[in-house]
Formats: sequence, C-alpha cells, structure tokens
Amino acid sequence: MTKSKIYTRTGDLGVTSLVGGQKVKKTDIRIEAYGSVDELNANLGVLIAIPNLQSEYVDLLRFVQNKLFNIGAYLATPNVDNAITHCNGLTYDDIERIENSIDVMDAQLPPLTSFVLPGGTHRSAVAHVCRTMCRRCERRIVALSNTTYVDPNVLKFVNRLSDFLFVFARFNNVANQFDEIFWDKNC
Repeated sequence: MTKSKIYTRTGDLGVTSLVGGQKVKKTDIRIEAYGSVDELNANLGVLIAIPNLQSEYVDLLRFVQNKLFNIGAYLATPNVDNAITHCNGLTYDDIERIENSIDVMDAQLPPLTSFVLPGGTHRSAVAHVCRTMCRRCERRIVALSNTTYVDPNVLKFVNRLSDFLFVFARFNNVANQFDEIFWDKNC
C-alpha cells in the first residue's frame, strides 16, 4: 500500500468534497458548520496542552474532542431528503456528562453579580476563546439547520459545551486564586 499524498489539488478552485463525494464551494454553509467545529476542536487541543490540567478535565476535554469529530463527520455528510436523523456517536448521556461537570464546578464558584470579562489565568483566557468559537459553531449549525434537518442533540451538545467552557474559565481563575475580572460599565 502506498502512502497517499496530503495535497490533492482538488481544492485549488475553491471547491471541496463532502462525505460521499459531492462537490461544494468552500463557502457552503455545511463547510462553514463543520469547519467551525474543527477550529474549536483544534483550540481545545491548545487548552489541553496548557501544563498542569487535572486529569479529570483532560479526560473530559478529550471526550469532547472525540464527540466533536462525530459531529463534524455528521455535518460533513449531505442529508438528502432529511434522511439522516441521528448523529452517530452522540447521545443525550453525552450532554448530561457535560451538564454534570458544569454542576460540580459551579457549586464551587461564587454567584455572579456582574458580567465577567474574558481573561485571568492563561487557561481561563484560552477557555474563553474556545467558548466564543463554540458559540460561532452553534450559529453556523443553526444556519445549516435552516436548510436541512440537524439532530437536536448536536445543537444541545454544542450549546452545553459553551456553558461548560464559561464555567471552566471561571473555575480555573477561582481555583488558582486569581480574581475574576468584572465588566466596569462606568469605564
């Protein structure tokens, strides 16, 4: 078996192939949706690479990365006649796992009295970047869902993930005794 080339030159004219071979423009909403998921996944890798992350959160974030690959594959597959109703490898239990992690961290945080500015520790700042990318994924997936059926668990998972990343950012600041940065509306 010979090794395949990384470059194919098929994208040189601004088109790419979906799962199954259908050619679409690289600006197609489906490409935007799964491309945003890919960007988020790459940045979660950056978050995981920051030293001294507790193993339970490394495990959870790796779990999330795998689920995002499932979502990406699902979004990269044309849904002719809305025939694909389920994202393989994604269940409501996956969403509950994210929710449970949010609940555990949030129980250790002070109540919010103002909007939090992104920043603080390096890990918190990167978590906020991931959160904003996750929100973009959600917008792109919603736009796709306006044109074709999208498994509701995909949107639930991505929405819950952005909540997780917000709480994770706060949790890392508080756990590292770094004062949260609050919005000064009089600034």
